[in-house]
Amino acid sequence: MKKRSRKKAVFGARTVVGALIAVVLTVVLLNPKWLPVSAQTRAAIAELEKTHFLIERSGHVTLAHLLTLALSICILWLVYTLIKLILTAVGKKNARTRTVSSLIVGTLKYLFVIVGVIWGLSILGVNTTAVLAGVGILGLILGFGAQSLIEDIITGVFIIFEGQYSIGDIIILDDFRGTVREIGVRTTTIEDAGKNLKVVNNSDIRNFQNRSRHTSLAACEVSVSYDTDLPRLEKLLQDSLPGMLDAHPDLYLAAPRYLGVTELGDSGVAIKLVVETREENIFAAQRMLTRDIRVLFAEKDVEIPFPQVVVHSGT
Repeated sequence: MKKRSRKKAVFGARTVVGALIAVVLTVVLLNPKWLPVSAQTRAAIAELEKTHFLIERSGHVTLAHLLTLALSICILWLVYTLIKLILTAVGKKNARTRTVSSLIVGTLKYLFVIVGVIWGLSILGVNTTAVLAGVGILGLILGFGAQSLIEDIITGVFIIFEGQYSIGDIIILDDFRGTVREIGVRTTTIEDAGKNLKVVNNSDIRNFQNRSRHTSLAACEVSVSYDTDLPRLEKLLQDSLPGMLDAHPDLYLAAPRYLGVTELGDSGVAIKLVVETREENIFAAQRMLTRDIRVLFAEKDVEIPFPQVVVHSGT
């Protein structure tokens, strides 16, 4: 844990340093007069910026521009934070609202970044109209290469509004079983019982099982000796199973049920019992039901067989 925290701190420090260097370089390059080069070179840089970055050279970026840019960033951050707090509070009502709120917050994050970039460029004197026109043409070109991204976004929207699953639901995707922790614009994050996270593109989520829509059945199979009186055993189970619900109301939603004989094995007769439970408790309920049956059989002298080898003498 400490090693992971140290790595995060190092990564965060590198990110901050990199961002500061990028800001300094951007500001310096926007003001060629600050560069320690000849006047001819500075004029050439200004002309290249005007040609390739659409910067109107009616004036240079001043401290006022930078302060205005900082103010605009603060305003956007405050508005985004306020909306996020409101949506988070609304999302606490149930899993459905929490899922929709998560999607809206994720969408707003991208939207505010785009608005911030355009707003910041306009403050710095960039011809944003020409930039947006260029971006539109570039977007058409890149759109053919970003089909998977568009598919992820569209699939994510359908997942949310069709209610296929919500945050907190337990789903099985391929061979991975886990709880949905986050549904984003592009990806879904699933956490298994070992706290391992699996991030899946929304367009790759197909043929999954949502195990949280209905109650689940925890099963227990146990063998009894061929000498066991089955009618007597079934009467014993009928009388004893309801009491197990009273002993474990936190795990069992109903009394365990005896389903009958499933196999005539080599060493004994296999019988099956099930109990209704919530999906998040299915393994705990299965372990507890197995324990309850073992304790019951020990108290009532019901033999649970084990493999035995019979040796016949040839004499």
